Amino acid sequence: MVLSKTASQSDVSVHSTFASRYVRDSLPRFKMPENSIPKEAAYQIINDELMLDGNPRLNLASFVTTWMEPECDKLIMASVNKNYVDMDEYPVTTELQNRCVNMIAHLFNAPLGDGETAVGVGTVGSSEAIMLAGLAFKRKWQNKMKALGKPCDKPNIVTGANVQVCWEKFARYFEVELKEVKLRDGYYVMDPEKAAELVDENTICVAAILGSTLNGEFEDVKRLNDLLVEKNKETGWNTPIHVDAASGGFIAPFLYPELEWDFRLPLVKSINVSGHKYGLVYAGIGWVIWRSKEDLPEELIFHINYLGADQPTFTLNFSKGSSQVIAQYYQLIRLGYEGYRNIMENCQENAMVLKAGLERTGRFNIVSKDNGVPLVAFSLKDNSRHNEFEVSETLRRFGWIVPAYTMPPDAQHVTVLRVVIREDFSRTLAERLVLDIEKVLHELDLLPSRVTEKLVGSTAGSVPVEEHHRAVVKKTAIEVQREITAAWRKFVADRKTNGVC
Repeated sequence: MVLSKTASQSDVSVHSTFASRYVRDSLPRFKMPENSIPKEAAYQIINDELMLDGNPRLNLASFVTTWMEPECDKLIMASVNKNYVDMDEYPVTTELQNRCVNMIAHLFNAPLGDGETAVGVGTVGSSEAIMLAGLAFKRKWQNKMKALGKPCDKPNIVTGANVQVCWEKFARYFEVELKEVKLRDGYYVMDPEKAAELVDENTICVAAILGSTLNGEFEDVKRLNDLLVEKNKETGWNTPIHVDAASGGFIAPFLYPELEWDFRLPLVKSINVSGHKYGLVYAGIGWVIWRSKEDLPEELIFHINYLGADQPTFTLNFSKGSSQVIAQYYQLIRLGYEGYRNIMENCQENAMVLKAGLERTGRFNIVSKDNGVPLVAFSLKDNSRHNEFEVSETLRRFGWIVPAYTMPPDAQHVTVLRVVIREDFSRTLAERLVLDIEKVLHELDLLPSRVTEKLVGSTAGSVPVEEHHRAVVKKTAIEVQREITAAWRKFVADRKTNGVC
């Protein structure tokens, strides 16, 4: 008996995790625990809690890739311990990044001569890429104004109100005024004529979006280029264009090769694209490409002798993983032009299947365009009893994550649902989604109308004064966590609605 008891106490790993004491207490939420626990218990407990997350494959809110081939998964895991910044230690990884930059630059029709190397860099995502491009524009504008003996303390950038929130971040973090072209009913992208009107001598660039996050529509970069060419001739300002092709950069070359939006237009000086969107790589990789070396000021490039060799670098991050760079190269050589074209065509066809199914219900207006990013944005024709947010919430019961959001100014009265069609969203899933949406509509039709905010507000206002003077009760850890989560959700909801991605 003594020996049995001793063995039981000395080797806790022989027990089932669910028979151990580690599942009897709540997980630490705010402070590191004093004692260690077995690796099996730590894995099982965390894995079980993660089961409450949504299914990434059914997350139709996101453009980000959620599936890759097993062979690429193996490459990712084999390189997960490589720090990309160690260029001298991992020269092949550096070479693969340079190959990706050149392939993408040629895809975007960069004016490169024979044997000429493209100018670009891999980033953590399009947000970092946009920060780098914006900094390059700001520095070039400052240098020009200084040379002319003019003030250079009030730069601005012109965008549409439909831009992703990272543009607002760039403007705020790097002290650049953001001049936004407002939207209007039926026109949910930047109007090039209005954008050109907002341009002045202090405009460092105009940012055009190739694939709006709101409805997938491509902005008319060609028209914007032509307007700015004329304005530059009249004023001598030479205002350039940056194309935010985060979503559309890996779509337009394959579905719309004749569309002029890239370096074929003379004023397009830089382009960013998300490798982790339609570049078909897991989250954590973006790219920014410059037209030529002259468009990236040399003073922004750091030359660091850190780990044995001169390392030129232009990034906001220093250390980062190598896996996504290697995965991007895998996709580019594995799929080639043919493979990317086939995948994008499948995505577009499945988007049309979903659109047709929604139209057959007779309950929705389609807000998205047929030509653009393969997605379907739609709104209820009649939302007097139940709105798009209720449809989104009810769809969660079927496993679908479909976002609902309001448009930016001046179309904020329009609410839409949006389904992004990715590589792993098949025609069968598109048809299934339509069936589940029909079920949701039927269920909502049987429910009473939602309580109005006015009624809720009046009820809340009738709480007796003495209720507000009750003794404060100490909250449990889970209550505190819920309050924090609720506060952050409200904070995000109160921000600009064009941060959807």
